[in-house]
Amino acid sequence: MKGLAATLVLIAAALVVAAARAGHEFPVYPSYYPHLITVETVAPEAAAERLRANQIQAYVGPEPDFGSKLPDSIAAVASLGSFVIVRVNPASPLSRSGVSSCDVARAVIREIAGHPGPVTVHPYPVTPLHGDYLYHADLADAARARLLDAVDPLPRGAAHPKLLAAGNLARELFPRSSLTQSADWDASVETVDAADLVNGAETSINAWMGPPWLRKGWFQASLLLAPSLPDGPGRERVEADRRRLEALDYASSVERINLERDLVATLSASCQAVVAGYTVKRQYLSTDYSAGIENIDYDFITGLASPMFIRTVKLKDFPWNGPLTVGIDAKPVAAWNPVAGFDDRFGRLLWSALGDPALLPAPGDVGWMLNRISDVRPNALSR
Repeated sequence: MKGLAATLVLIAAALVVAAARAGHEFPVYPSYYPHLITVETVAPEAAAERLRANQIQAYVGPEPDFGSKLPDSIAAVASLGSFVIVRVNPASPLSRSGVSSCDVARAVIREIAGHPGPVTVHPYPVTPLHGDYLYHADLADAARARLLDAVDPLPRGAAHPKLLAAGNLARELFPRSSLTQSADWDASVETVDAADLVNGAETSINAWMGPPWLRKGWFQASLLLAPSLPDGPGRERVEADRRRLEALDYASSVERINLERDLVATLSASCQAVVAGYTVKRQYLSTDYSAGIENIDYDFITGLASPMFIRTVKLKDFPWNGPLTVGIDAKPVAAWNPVAGFDDRFGRLLWSALGDPALLPAPGDVGWMLNRISDVRPNALSR
C-alpha cells in the first residue's frame, strides 16, 4: 500500500496458472489481468513526463501538455467528453418581447457553429459516439438542417441574446460583449460531463452492472433533458415511453426502436434546455516498446475509466501478465467498500480492477458482453 494516493491492487492469477499446460496458450482469453495494478493520483502537470518515462502506462484525466508535438511513444484514445447544453431563461428579455425560447436557443447554437472551438455542433442528444446512433441518424441530420438553414431565427432588429457568463466554455466561445452577470440574461451555455452522467445512474453490486439500458442514447437523453421539461403532455409522454422501455413493453425490435426515437423527439421538442453539441475527450497512454501497453479497448463514453480497459490491456514487455500503473487526476474521497463506496472517480477506476462483474459494457455498443466463458450445452428447453 502507498496510502490513498497510490494504491496497489494485487490480482491473483492462481486459477489461470493451474489450468495452463506446459506453457501453451489458451485458445481464448476471457479476461486479462496484470499481476499487479497500481492506481495512483497524478497531477495533470506531471502526467506528460510520467508517461514519457513509462512511470505510468495510461492517464485518466485532463489532456497532459506534451508541448508542440505528441511523442511517437504516446497515443490517444477519444471518447465523448461533455454534452453542451443551451438553457433559455424563462424570464429572458427577448422572451418578454415575443421571441420564442426555441428561437433564442437556435440563435445561440448558430453562433457556436460560427466559432471554431472545441464544440462539435450536433443539436440532438444522441451522438455519433453512442452505440445506437444509427437508429437516430436521420433525426439528428434533420435537426442540424433545421438549425443551420439560411433563415435568421431572430426577428429583424431584435437584440442579440445576452449570455450568462457561467463556466469557461461560454467565455471561450463568445465575445465579452455578449456575456453578462446580471439577472437580465437570455440563455446560458453549460456542459454536462458524459462520464459523470452515466456513472451517476450506474449501480454496481453482486457481480452486476446496470441498469441494462445505461449506455443507450434514449436513456442518457432523458437524464439530460427530462428534468427541464415543463409539466404537461410532453412530460407525461416521456414518462410513459420510458416506463415501457424499462419494462420491455414492446412486441418487436422495430416497436422498441420507434419508442426510443419518439422519446428522444419529445425530449428535444422543448426549448428550455437544448443540446447544442458535444466535446471530445482524449486520454493518453504509452505505446513504447517494450515498457508500453497494447491490445487496448475502452468505452466510448467513459474512456479508459472502464472495466474493459483493465481486462484487455497487455503490457508489451510480458507475454502474460505484468505490472500496470494507471494515473488519475482525482484523489480518493469515497468509502472503500462495494456496497456504499467506490463511487468517486478514483474508486470507480479501482473497482474496475477489483470487481468481477458477470457482464461488461461492449466496446462501441450499447449492449453487454460476457466477462467469463463457460461451456454452455444445448438442452431441450434452449432448442
